[in-house]
Amino acid sequence: MVTANVDDVHPMIRRAREIADNVLFPAAGEVDRRGEVPGEHWELLAREGFYGLAASAGTGELGVPEIVEILETLSGGCLSTTFVWMQHNGAVLGLAGTENTALRDRYFDGLVRGAIRAGVAFAGAVSNPAKLFAREVDGGYLLNGDAPFVSGWGVVDLLQVSARDDSSGTDLVVNGLVDAATGDGLSAHTLELVAGQATSTVRLKFEDYLLPADRVTGTAPYSDFLSYQAFGSRLNGCVACGVAGRAIRLLREAGQETAAAALGKRLDAARSALDAALAAPDTMPAARAAAADVALQAAGALVAAVGAPALLAGHTAQRLVREATFTLVAASRPDMREHLLTLLAD
Repeated sequence: MVTANVDDVHPMIRRAREIADNVLFPAAGEVDRRGEVPGEHWELLAREGFYGLAASAGTGELGVPEIVEILETLSGGCLSTTFVWMQHNGAVLGLAGTENTALRDRYFDGLVRGAIRAGVAFAGAVSNPAKLFAREVDGGYLLNGDAPFVSGWGVVDLLQVSARDDSSGTDLVVNGLVDAATGDGLSAHTLELVAGQATSTVRLKFEDYLLPADRVTGTAPYSDFLSYQAFGSRLNGCVACGVAGRAIRLLREAGQETAAAALGKRLDAARSALDAALAAPDTMPAARAAAADVALQAAGALVAAVGAPALLAGHTAQRLVREATFTLVAASRPDMREHLLTLLAD
């Protein structure tokens, strides 16, 4: 549950609240309208140390509860800014754990400072059947296939790419860092989204793209790769909780305390389920679905409370409904969708 007392929270949480309320949320409508995150947002997050969040977790300075609260808080400020920035932390974690020390020495400090920005492209490997494949050749791996829904294109400098190498029969996942630039076997196709257009999301197509051996961060069995995704799912659940939390807060500000209190209890239950799923990964899809469902309910309730003005293109309520819709599908899996269908049809 999000901490209520501002005096006894971690300084990073306190700063996240200030940024979300004073910078991100006031600009979120314009970000949505223009489909572009201001460069000042990335500079602010870097200056305040948020690009080093994953590294702080690795040193024990921040625990999972603090990270979850920071992600949820920033998501309630601006979904697009937070969603792109979140991917950076995945790349930091991947580089922090690599045995490729030369690659880590080359990029890690810059990533932690935010001088270098990174994203991730793992959906092509996690899909079943896979969409992106790696084949070992002299000097590295050739990548072929698609990486769908890659966020931060044009914003990030590097991508941590994951691809399936099943040529040896071991069904490994190959991970590596590539430059976020088209050419030499890599093309990008812009996607038009109804929400989160400012996430700069593209579909990447790889055609005999060489991932050099010195840019490989490591390989892992597919089963281990999937196990790690459970933790990523918990963090992605913060986006839904952040959207829900903002809608509930606006309901309270509109004097709708009864609805806000009921939805607040559902949000607390969703957070608890997400936390519990870290120890029981099989329950994570249902927990993720419940969080997205609360986001949709809370945003819908805000529209109902506001009335006709919520239909205006620039109104916060309609934007939150669209962003709640974003959480229904972003980083989702078939089993999560099945749980969502059950919830929505109940």
